[in-house]
Amino acid sequence: MSPRPAEEDPLTASIRDVAGHAGVSVGTVSNVLNRPEAVSPATRERVQAAIAALGFVRNESARHLRAGRSRVIGLIVLDIANPFFTDLARGVEEVANAAGLAVILCNSDGQPAKEAAHLEVLTEQRVQGVLITPTPELSAEIDTLRTRGTPVVLVDRRANGPDQCALAVDDVLGGRLAADHLLEAGHERIAFIGGTGGLPQLRERYEGVVAAVRDHTADQDALTVLTPAGLTVAGGREAASRLLGLPAGRRPTAAICANDLLALGVLQEMVRQGVRVPEEFAIVGYDDIDYAAAAAVPLTSVRKPRHELGRRAAELLLDEAAGGDGEHPHVHQQLVFSPELVVRESSTVRHRRAATT
Repeated sequence: MSPRPAEEDPLTASIRDVAGHAGVSVGTVSNVLNRPEAVSPATRERVQAAIAALGFVRNESARHLRAGRSRVIGLIVLDIANPFFTDLARGVEEVANAAGLAVILCNSDGQPAKEAAHLEVLTEQRVQGVLITPTPELSAEIDTLRTRGTPVVLVDRRANGPDQCALAVDDVLGGRLAADHLLEAGHERIAFIGGTGGLPQLRERYEGVVAAVRDHTADQDALTVLTPAGLTVAGGREAASRLLGLPAGRRPTAAICANDLLALGVLQEMVRQGVRVPEEFAIVGYDDIDYAAAAAVPLTSVRKPRHELGRRAAELLLDEAAGGDGEHPHVHQQLVFSPELVVRESSTVRHRRAATT
């Protein structure tokens, strides 16, 4: 079969082709596309018939480049496999779609190089703005983007200074809520699974746990910290296996996990090893994704307003894009949400200290 002539290819038909086919000027075609009310019904019908016959598709990219920006915003997240970020993205999309914008979703996998590459592509696409949950160190590309006039909003991350727009959750409070809950239930040894470095959000959760433990006990061995290879279900299974390998006298009776995926992995391994949850081991997760309530043993979790974070982030980005003027200079907003503890079966049994011999 011979290839179709270029002039019949719907992807190559130009506005000039449409004008020639309809017997009108290029300006008239442009008016039909952008200001149809300015064209008589008969002419408009003739142009629309030519568009349909040629399969013409307007080149939005070229139009946006001429205008200086597109009708698109970028959203860069740390791990799209984590339902926390998919829920957040839904909130972003709701606001963006209502404003006539599309969302390009990018996954950095927590890797600075991938994050930088995504930022470069979004810059080339002339996006109206970027929402980003950044890797541990804020990328220089973020500042570069902002100096070029593209607004950036940090999501689930505190800003380093007053010149940045950001939304965060009080994760120190979240860590404290989780630890207070377990300590008040009688647990004298707890584990924090997620590590003390890396993402600022994780460090804050750890700080909250440490503060609560110090308020409840002077025992230096009351807190065990584990850093699995990843913040995933597999990482949770790995951490649980390590906990069960500890001598009985040093083994924690409960764990606070840095996210719900870790908590689900801990639960899986405990069940596999025949450990009863919560009678023998209590588990608290973080984020309160939908899977937490649906687990075989419903998980207690620190709830973050995932959907609301996305919605407010998108609203702030549109506000940043609108900017200010000389009389009313723009003020970058920095919002901090409060988490809440949702108690379920994985931690509801009051722990009794084992009798010593």
